[in-house]
Amino acid sequence: MIKKLAGSIREFKLPTIITILFMVGEVVIECLIPFITANLVNRIKAGDDIKNVIATGVILVIMAILSLTCGGVAGYTSAKASAGFARNLRHDIFSRIQTYSFTNIDKFSTASLVTRLTTDISNTQMAYMMVIRTAVRSPLMFIFAIIMAFIMGGSLAMTFVVVVPVLVFGLLMISRHAMPAFRRVFKKYDKLNESIEENVRAMRVVKGFSREDHEKEKFNRAADDICRDFTKAERIVAFNTPIMQFCMYFNMVFVLIVGSKLTIEHMGQVIDIGQISAMLTYGMQILMSLMMVSMIYVMLTMSSESMKRICQVLDEVPSLHNPENPVTSVADGSVSFTDVDFKYFEKAERNALDNISIDIKSGMTVGIIGGTGVGKSSLVQLIPRLYDVSAGSIKVGGVDVRDYDIETLRSSVAMVLQKNLLFSGTIKENLRWGNENATDEEIIEACKLAQAHDFIETFPEGYDTYIEQGGTNVSGGQKQRLCIA
Repeated sequence: MIKKLAGSIREFKLPTIITILFMVGEVVIECLIPFITANLVNRIKAGDDIKNVIATGVILVIMAILSLTCGGVAGYTSAKASAGFARNLRHDIFSRIQTYSFTNIDKFSTASLVTRLTTDISNTQMAYMMVIRTAVRSPLMFIFAIIMAFIMGGSLAMTFVVVVPVLVFGLLMISRHAMPAFRRVFKKYDKLNESIEENVRAMRVVKGFSREDHEKEKFNRAADDICRDFTKAERIVAFNTPIMQFCMYFNMVFVLIVGSKLTIEHMGQVIDIGQISAMLTYGMQILMSLMMVSMIYVMLTMSSESMKRICQVLDEVPSLHNPENPVTSVADGSVSFTDVDFKYFEKAERNALDNISIDIKSGMTVGIIGGTGVGKSSLVQLIPRLYDVSAGSIKVGGVDVRDYDIETLRSSVAMVLQKNLLFSGTIKENLRWGNENATDEEIIEACKLAQAHDFIETFPEGYDTYIEQGGTNVSGGQKQRLCIA
């Protein structure tokens, strides 16, 4: 899964590497600052010369500026890398969907695909940013801070042998109980988006039947379901803070009591005030890094569900593909069905079409008549190979449709679907879906043949009239004639 997703990083590998390098630099500097500060405190206590104190202070200021710079650069490059990764991933998914046959699309609902292109990619983007920033910074900070704590505090650093396991155990238990709730949430997003999509698309029907209250109830059920799961998960995750505070204050009290006792008893020979201050700082760094590691774990576990859903789309193999040596021209408009069987799913119990044989010569006008559900639309959709036959063969221009280049075949078949669909854009832009290079004269001629020219001329902007999404600003009949054109 990671290898599949990593393929979308592409040109953003350099910002990713730069982020990691600057994160390492920031961690090293932050771990050195308490060390130098501790030595400075001890030298001030010993009555060191003010010039040396000022010089050390200047070094600390420079290191702080360098740490800030490293963090700023890493923040910029990580944002660039993660946003670019998300853009590429979104492009790859959308491009993949364009290669799907209707069979592939039938496996995913429209709402589910929208969720994967939006919410799931946003989660994956956030996870990627955390991986190249926090997932690099926190483990390194933990390791370096532990090393520096033992260098500075010696036996006093044994407090972490007690505190760290307690914190790790607590964070793991929290994550273990919170994860199932987070996993359930992402599956329920599809239902929520489906409710929104259906309601918006069918707004006229909803209002026509005065079913607004029913739709509100349906939406509220889906939203409340997600809210309950998120509340449960967040309530569990909220225990991070008290566990963290307990460990932090325990460490602070232990270091102050034991450290002060050792300082007084041994007159600063074993440990001094500077080391105690450094131990407090390193303790905070160690515990905060563990806290961030737990948050990374939670985020990555949440995002893993999104990543799996994204990979399902990327891994889906289009059921239709071009042959090795495709035919790139259609000789004529003849259509021949020979013993054709068809079913929408392999495991379907019955066929949508059974043993169909038809021979239509080029130039003929043929009407296919039958009752609802007998397979008229299914039969027509097999001609441009929107689906493949389950058995038998279909020939167009004397050549099996499976031997054609798919684009060549489909560009030779003009379809006016039962459900008229217009895209947001001008009338001209919609008409050029049939031929992107069509001249204005060809557009007008097509509209005259489709009986659309007259009503288009009544619009103030004529052929430059903007069509709203779904063609909501034209009548049903006008929409149908524009689709024919």
